[in-house]
Amino acid sequence: MTTPTREGLHGRLGETARAWLDAALAEAEAEAARGGATNDATPTATSSVPAWEQRFASAGRHCGQQHADAVRVLLLREARAGAATLTRLYRHGTAAERRAVLLALTHLAPGPADGVPLVEDALRTNDTGLVAAAVGPYAAEHLDPHTWRHALLKCLFTGVPVDAAAGLEQRARGDAELARMLGDYAAERTAAGRSVPADLHRVLALTSRTEES
Repeated sequence: MTTPTREGLHGRLGETARAWLDAALAEAEAEAARGGATNDATPTATSSVPAWEQRFASAGRHCGQQHADAVRVLLLREARAGAATLTRLYRHGTAAERRAVLLALTHLAPGPADGVPLVEDALRTNDTGLVAAAVGPYAAEHLDPHTWRHALLKCLFTGVPVDAAAGLEQRARGDAELARMLGDYAAERTAAGRSVPADLHRVLALTSRTEES
């Protein structure tokens, strides 16, 4: 997804939703200023959930489901959410909230040790929204070759267009092991009397290219 901005969202929201968004962002900014989300302060039995996290959960209800991803990503950016906060929101969130965390990874740039486990968890599901979000720019930069290849196969298996995979051409180019895996997958589907996804042939063609071609 493109980087969300307050101005961009304002242009798509009604007056009531804009006011809600401004209040939510102000709470996220205040939390960042206090160092709460940045330092990954975890709510305890004696502390309440930060106001911006409550807004994170209710973004779809107040701004519309079509804008919820952008609103949530913007909230995470404004709060400067750290690894523990991202992990907590992912682990305890709905599918929509988990998707937003995955989409936000590239905007917050946590290290591989922090974000990769969340990506790997999403790739173990058959939720196409989570799979598509998991193979974005963060995955292209941080997934090791083995995991990235399996992520691509997961896209083919679940019907997620391979265009969702950031850095596809660069990472697939000249990858003989990926070509072997794709060939095996195609053979399995053919033997079972099932069609081979057109995207598979496209990726297979990419694997035959070299840096010069």
